[in-house]
This record gives sequence, C-alpha cells and structure tokens, in this order.
Amino acid sequence: MPDIAARLLALDTCAVSDALDKLGLPGAVIGIGALTGPARVAGRVVTTKLGAPLPNLPKRHLGAGAVMAAERGDIIVVEHRGRLDVSGWGGLLSRGAVRAGVAAVLVDGACRDIDESRSLGLPVFARAAVPVTARGRIAEHSFQEPITFGSIAVKPGDYVFADGSGVVFVDQSRAEEIVATAEDIFAREAAMAAAIDRGDPIGEVMAGNYEDMLKKG
Repeated sequence: MPDIAARLLALDTCAVSDALDKLGLPGAVIGIGALTGPARVAGRVVTTKLGAPLPNLPKRHLGAGAVMAAERGDIIVVEHRGRLDVSGWGGLLSRGAVRAGVAAVLVDGACRDIDESRSLGLPVFARAAVPVTARGRIAEHSFQEPITFGSIAVKPGDYVFADGSGVVFVDQSRAEEIVATAEDIFAREAAMAAAIDRGDPIGEVMAGNYEDMLKKG
C-alpha cells in the first residue's frame, strides 16, 4: 500500500479538510499560501519553534537544527506566530534544506529570499515575504518538539499536505483513518464531477448526496 504522503498527493487538501470535519478533528490552516512552486507537497513534519531572543538560548541559527534533523522527503514546519514584520526563514537555509532532500518549508509568518528559494526549486509556503532579517529580533527556541502552527497543534512525525487551496495537518496517530475517509470523499466527488461532465443536471447531482457527505455514521 502506498505510504500516507503518497496517498495524500493523490487527493487534494479540500478532501482532507472535509475528512477532518467529518471526523470532528482540527487540521486546516487559513492564510498560508505558496510563495514558490511547485505548490503541491506532502510529507512528514520536522518542527522549528521561533520566538523572542531570550537569554540562555542555544547559539544556533534558527532553522539549522531542523535542516540537520530532516530526512529526505520531510517538510520543515516553522512556528513563527503569524509575524509579518520579520523573516522566519531565508535563502541559506533553503540551500541547506535542498541539499538535505527537504520537500518543502512552511512558515506561520513571513520569510525572505524568496527569489533564491524559487531558483533552488524549494516549495516555500508562508503568510508573506519580507526582506527584514531575524538577527536580533527573533531566535530559535527549539526544534523537533511540539509546536502550534496557526491554531493547530503539530508534533514531529505528523503529516502535512499543502496545495493551491491551503494547508492541512494529519495527526500521525489517526493518519490511516483520516486518509481513508478523505479517499472516500474524493472518490464520491469524482463521481459527481463525471456526472456533471456527461450532462446530468447539477441540481440533481449535488442534492442530498453532496449535502449529506460529511454526516457522521
């Protein structure tokens, strides 16, 4: 059976978000978009947590620990608390991430060096791009520990899926259930699309079937 990341890539984030709704689970994040392409990635999460430059923090460049911890195909996810005034990721980090085989980087806030990341072919999803450096403004508090991304609690080893519609997280402990539910929803919507394409009245196609799709039980 294909792994979870491969199965996610056969779907779209809308189907996964619908599955999370049906199961009563959180997971979708609003306001994160692709700043470089390709804008469709799925993989296991490696976390970084950023915050104020407090005394006694490890003298480590933010993001470097996550790059070194990542395995090929992983996605680095950065808690930056939605900050848009300072970068939480940059070009040298993107260069290191590409060499490590990282599939993408997601930042809950702003990042910089977008042109460089684009030229490297690294997908970067964030809230905005800014030129402002992190130096003296923010620091790394931890990596490979639980974080909050948007309003979603995220752990190392969870799955994340991002495409043109947005970002969804899949808890590793319920990944099979979530993905299987999303696959059912995706297949049912594909059947509806086929019916519309062959000329069936859209009002009939999207009547009870569509509205009842997310009912539990």
